[in-house]
Amino acid sequence: MKRNLLRQKPLRSKKYLNKRIFMKCVIYNKIIAVPVLLLIISGIGFFIFMPLENTKLSEIENPRLVVKKSERKLEVFDGEKLAKTYRIVLGFAPEGDKAEEGDGKTPLGEFYVFTKNDKSKFYLSLGLSYPGIEDAQRGLSENLISEAEHDAIVQAVNEKRMPPQNTKLGGEIYIHGGGTEKDWTWGCMALKDEEMKELFDAIPTGARVSILP
Repeated sequence: MKRNLLRQKPLRSKKYLNKRIFMKCVIYNKIIAVPVLLLIISGIGFFIFMPLENTKLSEIENPRLVVKKSERKLEVFDGEKLAKTYRIVLGFAPEGDKAEEGDGKTPLGEFYVFTKNDKSKFYLSLGLSYPGIEDAQRGLSENLISEAEHDAIVQAVNEKRMPPQNTKLGGEIYIHGGGTEKDWTWGCMALKDEEMKELFDAIPTGARVSILP
C-alpha cells in the first residue's frame, strides 16, 4: 500500500492547472496573432503605396506625362501618383536627343501639350512644344537658327503657345496613334489607337510632358 502511494504523482492544485492552461492560450494566441498582424500591416502598406494603375484617366485631376525612352514607356500621373502606363515606340533613330530636322530622334527635355488634333494622319495626336528654349539656345550657338528664330521660340514657350515648327531644329513632335510594333516614327511617340483615344480624352492642352532618356 505504501509502495503504491509513493508511486502516485502529487496532485496539482486547481490554481496551477488554470495558470498552465492560461499560458498555453497566450503562446497559441501569439503564434496566430503575429502572422495576422504582419498580413494586416503589409495590406495597409500595399494600399498606401500601390500605384493607381486602375484609375480611370477621365477621373484624374492634375495630369502630367513622363516618357521613358529606353523603356519604351509613357506614364500618366495624377499629381505625384502613377495612374497608368502605356507601351510606346519612338523615332527610327531612337538613341540620343533630337538635334536637327529629319534626324529621326525623339527629343529629351521638358515640354507641354500645345494642341490636340482629332484629325491626325495617325488617328489622334497631342502636339508637344518642341523646340524648347534650351533647343533654341543650342541652335543659335551652332548657327542652325537665326536670332529672330531663337527669339520667336523663346517667346512662344514663355506664352505656352506653339513654337515655330519649321526651323532647322525640326518640329512637329507629337504623341499619336498608329501602333507599337517597332520604332517607326520621325521622332514622335506612337501608341496603339485604342490607348491613344483614352489618352487623348484625358490630357488637356497645357499638360506637362517630361521626356527622359
